[in-house]
Amino acid sequence: MTPKSQNYLAVAALVPLAFCSAMASAMAQTPMAMDEVIVTVPANTRSSALKLPVPLIDVPQSLSIIDATQMQQRGFRALGDIVRYTPGLSASQGEGHRDSIVFRGVRSTADFFIDGMRDDVQYYRPLYNLEQVEVLRGPNALLFGRGGTGGAVNRVSKKARLGDPFQDVDIRLDSFGGTHLAADVNLPVGKTTALRVNAYGETLDGDRDFYDGERSGINPTLKINLSPQTTLDLSYERMDHERFIDRGIVTSRETGAPVAALRDTVFGSATDNISTLEADVWRARVTRMYSDKTTGALTLHYGDYEKIYQNLYADGYDAAANTVTLKGYRDPTTRRNMIVSGYVSHERNLAGLSHTLLVGGDYIDTQSDNYRYNPTFSSNNAKSESFSIARPLDLTQNASGVASSVSFASDLETRTKTQITVASVFLQDQIKLTDRLQVLLGARLDRFDITVTDTQDPNAITAQSRKDEEISPRAGLIYKPQANVSVYASRSESFLPRSGEQFKKLEASEAKLDPDVFENTEIGLKWDITPQLSFASSLFDSQQTQAKDDGSGLISTIQGLRIDGYEMEIKGQVLPELMLSFGYTSLDGKTADNETPRELPETMYSIFAQY
Repeated sequence: MTPKSQNYLAVAALVPLAFCSAMASAMAQTPMAMDEVIVTVPANTRSSALKLPVPLIDVPQSLSIIDATQMQQRGFRALGDIVRYTPGLSASQGEGHRDSIVFRGVRSTADFFIDGMRDDVQYYRPLYNLEQVEVLRGPNALLFGRGGTGGAVNRVSKKARLGDPFQDVDIRLDSFGGTHLAADVNLPVGKTTALRVNAYGETLDGDRDFYDGERSGINPTLKINLSPQTTLDLSYERMDHERFIDRGIVTSRETGAPVAALRDTVFGSATDNISTLEADVWRARVTRMYSDKTTGALTLHYGDYEKIYQNLYADGYDAAANTVTLKGYRDPTTRRNMIVSGYVSHERNLAGLSHTLLVGGDYIDTQSDNYRYNPTFSSNNAKSESFSIARPLDLTQNASGVASSVSFASDLETRTKTQITVASVFLQDQIKLTDRLQVLLGARLDRFDITVTDTQDPNAITAQSRKDEEISPRAGLIYKPQANVSVYASRSESFLPRSGEQFKKLEASEAKLDPDVFENTEIGLKWDITPQLSFASSLFDSQQTQAKDDGSGLISTIQGLRIDGYEMEIKGQVLPELMLSFGYTSLDGKTADNETPRELPETMYSIFAQY
């Protein structure tokens, strides 16, 4: 992409924001002073990701929120803990080195966000600095852009608070020997400025051989009231993670199931199975209250990530000979994400109807460098080798007794550089037709531009590019027979470019194909039984449409994955002494080949009670 076209995309994304700011100023009423006002509202009633001042009961979508207090009370230390207690979600292994969530049968390693900013690098995300975690289910590109094909997770980070000094320390120990120490300190600095620092360090241990790890992070934030109407939030986060990688046990060729007798054996190396992450993330967010009906925000986000993933794993199992064949790879990746995002929300009456408008845009620039090395075993000078099964595995000699060692330094399989630019604009309007009936309409235009350059051979550098312009609509209807009950119907879409989630490669055959499109139709019920207790249920149908080349150069579309399901969740204070969280999910799906997806459980239950 040329500098001129890059500038064009940046302007295309930012012009609507400037227009929104001017529109908001014109529509604004008398500016309101930002004196501190304490409002008591039920927990988990609003979502930061939605960017709208509407309660969850008025949102035509399945959405679950867990706040910092609940995470602490339940001892949650990772997103996987939250997944276990969220309807519609299950956790994939993620090769032991990354968050990998299956949203309604669709696995994702990239549909993660922090304060609404895309966070698509593969790692295990900590919870130490979060105010709440928001889980949205169903494809919805209007708010997040490409991806989000089954849903998305948005983490809301803790911000500095004006005039509220406090200190909090969290110490945890587990029975395996793991430790966790976190601190949260908020320091007001004058009347208009506050500094907050969240930090943590933990050691990992478990019941599996070799398993260990260390993680640490620090996240100072600064809040400055630039004026009675304008606030600036600055944030920097440094993460340093290292952990052992366990890819799981072998599978029987006859039954297709894991071999239970080998459940305690680790099929890897204590020194060669390792993952590390070093990350530096900066964010600056300006929020302006033009009036009590109009709010705008502009966020700048820059993240610099260095990730290394190296592993050996079981690739073959011979029960008669009691041997296992090991393969593996080393996968270093560096990524730089620069994101500019802005929006304005405005409430007004027009033509006798109440409107809640949302208009904004995003600009994303992502650059990645990825390498993929195969292992080389000294015993056979090949990238796989067989070893006798024992606990622990003896990798100093192969199954024939020949001395063996492994290196990941010489066999470079792939090396790619990826450049992505995305420019987006979106518009949404939630219209109150009557006291009982609301309608939501919106659409997003994304221009997605990717170039993947294969630099493995310096003498034969090749590149593949793809440009997509996609419109992603969203519509919903909400009927409220009474103030604390809503019945809704919705339809939404999202798309996934053929370069996949992590953009490590783009084959020529894929570069000519349109993105996969995911559509979701859903009906649901939400009931705020009391201010502290809520019930939600939904029926949904999700469908994937894929472009396909039959080999002759003719492009056609086929029906891909299709998932039908039901979700139910009840959450809150059942009694003054009893808190309950119960979820149920039923799923049924087929692939394009009429097979059941591998990661689609028929039913899921979860329950958590605190008395």
